[in-house]
Amino acid sequence: MLLGTLLVLLLGGAAPACAHSALRGTDPGDGSVVPRAPRHITLTFTESVGLLDDSFRVFGPDRRRVPTGEAAHADGRSDTARVRLTGKLAQGTYAVAWRVVSADSHPVSGAFTFSVGKRSATTVPIDTGPAEDPLTDGLHDLARYLAYLAAALLVGTAAFASLCRPAGTAPLRRPLVAAWWTLLGATAALLLLRAPYESGAGPLAAFDPGALGRTLSSRPGLALLARLVILLLIAALLVRRSGRRDHHRPLVRAAGTFLAVGLALTWAVAEHASAGIQVPQAMASSVLHLLATGVWLGGLVALLLTLRGGPVDDLAAVVPRFSRVAFASVAVLAVTGLYQSWRGLGSLPALTGTPYGRLLLVKVAAVCVLLLAAERSRRWTARIAAPAAAGATVASTAGTAPPARVPQPAGVSASRAGAADPGPAHRVASPSGTGPADPGTAHTDGDSGSGAGRSGPLDRSGPEVGSGPDVRSGGPDGDAGSGARRADRFADRSGTDGGADAGSGPDARRRGLRRSVLVEVAVAAVVLAITTVLTGTLPGRAEAEAARQARAGALPPTAQVTVPFDTGTDTVTGRGTVQVTLDPARVGDNGVQAVVYGSDTGLVVVPEVRITFSLPSRELGPIDAELTDQGGYWGTNAVNLPLPGTWTMKTTVRVSDVDQVTEEKRVRIVP
Repeated sequence: MLLGTLLVLLLGGAAPACAHSALRGTDPGDGSVVPRAPRHITLTFTESVGLLDDSFRVFGPDRRRVPTGEAAHADGRSDTARVRLTGKLAQGTYAVAWRVVSADSHPVSGAFTFSVGKRSATTVPIDTGPAEDPLTDGLHDLARYLAYLAAALLVGTAAFASLCRPAGTAPLRRPLVAAWWTLLGATAALLLLRAPYESGAGPLAAFDPGALGRTLSSRPGLALLARLVILLLIAALLVRRSGRRDHHRPLVRAAGTFLAVGLALTWAVAEHASAGIQVPQAMASSVLHLLATGVWLGGLVALLLTLRGGPVDDLAAVVPRFSRVAFASVAVLAVTGLYQSWRGLGSLPALTGTPYGRLLLVKVAAVCVLLLAAERSRRWTARIAAPAAAGATVASTAGTAPPARVPQPAGVSASRAGAADPGPAHRVASPSGTGPADPGTAHTDGDSGSGAGRSGPLDRSGPEVGSGPDVRSGGPDGDAGSGARRADRFADRSGTDGGADAGSGPDARRRGLRRSVLVEVAVAAVVLAITTVLTGTLPGRAEAEAARQARAGALPPTAQVTVPFDTGTDTVTGRGTVQVTLDPARVGDNGVQAVVYGSDTGLVVVPEVRITFSLPSRELGPIDAELTDQGGYWGTNAVNLPLPGTWTMKTTVRVSDVDQVTEEKRVRIVP
């Protein structure tokens, strides 16, 4: 159990290695000016995406929607999205709003612009589609968490019953049934919420027959449908084997393992593992990771219930078995967790430099708390296992030959001589001073030694109070109970911690382990909740890859410069600011808008605003922007800045026939 928590510390959890597709590029390019109208709009992503009926919305310079064809993948590539432009495009700037579903089943949306011939004089508003519905998102996230939790409990409880072999499985039936029903309900909810979650609509859209039909034809929908079928097969297996004691048979174990692998595959095929780099390895890692997580976390719950209602004598065998199963799960989780972390983060700086990495650190902090509880559980496990080991020692020594009879001094009565004979009958120790002590049989360790060495003339003839029949004779009738009772006394006297716990009995040891496992289960539920959030966070690798591209998926970059001016006159227009917007602040044609504010921060009308651009490092310029009055602001859409670099922008504001002022500012033009 201690090593089980170490695995999560090594970045496992059930978290995917990569979440959300990132937009890699667009055609036409974001903010570009093309000489002729394109026939298609194509998007390229970092991993495969699913398309919706309304994946593309294209708006023209007149702010009206442009008719388009049906969205499809370009050249059969699943990491692309393409739509055909059916109408004739006029000159001006167009806005494209898009929305797709990433390989990990999360919707991704964004927008970009391009221009045909030249840019429009005014900015086109971009509609990215419906906003995310908070209620739909909340219900979907809750269903995902319950599905993870129920799957872990279902797999872990079944594995505990099969591998740890408790004497009674009655305490495990209720959580097994509850886990099955919870997973069934969560899967059905995810299937219904799939369509509104993808489109950003409200929960009521889940009952649209057309939307449900589209969900069932998508990869996430087919995976959820397969999960429902597997759950029905699991129910059939559980009902068929209910009340039987043959769940340890190889055939039953093989059937259960097959169904568990199929259940884990329904997550793997619909999430990140099915796309990106190293798909076969990622699929295998995801399945093993989910199964190992279920065996460990679900097994903890099963162990907790066994500690509460199982027989005491059975714990000495069940607890060590679970420790071995947990150790194997930890080994799998450690390897797959490290691999998935590498696949998701991509680099060590991403651990602190990205939201995904920082959330991973929060998860590590929660695991540190789990480590403390696991260390305590390890101590209690050792105490419970100690009676079994001590009992084996007792059993191995019970059949040894009794010590040889010690000769008695002459004159000692026959009864006393018989008292020195450690034969099979019960004996009464000789009173002190009646004869010499037998060095071969005297027990000198007192109560600090184990019960296995307590035989000979120092033994008392009668049974101990409350301990049942006398079992120290080594006879056949006493062997069955002597090992357990002597082992319990041995464990009580040789506890690993000593102190107050040294005298605890079997019930106290069981209660102690139950409390520590309960803490582990509670913290593990928190770790699983963090993992659920982690699956919806863009990982460092995808974020870094998207950052290496031009900022596609956002509005074109603009440069906004505030130029203060003061002509020295005492009028509203004599002092104020000019808000200059340079769009897109790239090499080539740019639009310039200048808005003048007076000393009262209100819009004012001035006779003239003139702006020029110079590039001193290349001795280029000045280039006059040739602004014209646009009715409320001064602007132009045809300023060509041919080279990248830091340009000097001179702004001249004339407020009367004789009063004007010129101010300088620097602007950055990118390639």
